[in-house]
Amino acid sequence: MTDYPKTPDGRYFVVRGRLWRRSNPALDEASRTHWVKALMTARRAVRDSKGDATATAQAQQRVDAAKIALGERGPVWWQDGAPDFNRRMVRNTPYADWFAAQQVDDGGEG
Repeated sequence: MTDYPKTPDGRYFVVRGRLWRRSNPALDEASRTHWVKALMTARRAVRDSKGDATATAQAQQRVDAAKIALGERGPVWWQDGAPDFNRRMVRNTPYADWFAAQQVDDGGEG
């Protein structure tokens, strides 16, 4: 697995110049394991449901529920009131200077 750059505050990782929210680090290991397994099962269900709109929608809802439980979507897991920049281009966020200073190849943006 590729090791993507993580923001100094640990809230996001960067793929092709875009911020993606990381899982909540406060989750206990049992919860994290449960929800990661649920997420992978739901993703396989999305893949396998092609052509069946109802099954696809149900599987996508399960993906969303798992990602919310992991803290990757929905309300932010940090408590300091900082805004959420999930899925935004890093160059358009307060992380722009940090990212510009990185000496790693994140997959090509920029």
